[in-house]
Amino acid sequence: MKAVIQRCSEASVTIDQEKVAEIKQGLVILLGVGKEDNEEDIDYLVKKTIGLRIFSDENGKMNLSIQDVGGDVIIVSQFTLFAETKKGNRPSFMDSAQPDMAIPLYQTFIKHFKENFNGNVQTGQFGADMKVSLINDGPVTIIMDSKQK
Repeated sequence: MKAVIQRCSEASVTIDQEKVAEIKQGLVILLGVGKEDNEEDIDYLVKKTIGLRIFSDENGKMNLSIQDVGGDVIIVSQFTLFAETKKGNRPSFMDSAQPDMAIPLYQTFIKHFKENFNGNVQTGQFGADMKVSLINDGPVTIIMDSKQK
């Protein structure tokens, strides 16, 4: 499982010109589910993401977590995180999980995140053509792969 985590001052997700998610300070999590992923990957990424100290303290040092600052979260599915680009110019997505496997794992990730996080958790829609808008604060962008613990 791969995640791109972006610290934001505001963010939103729009589908068919309708805003389905909107937050102020917090995190946008782009989540890719791979063929080899399972609940162990979910537990690792949820715990790690909630505990990431990537928000500034009173001294301007990245020392606070999303919980510490009372921020919100948007979780968006993104199979393209598993793009393979070694050969040719068209990416291959062979390592990305098929929807019948990816959807339940994506939903379980959201469920576990909500169970372990005190703030507001919003989502995009799996498989939809989404427009994700954010103001990346910092910019701070962290890439995590549950297979590289």
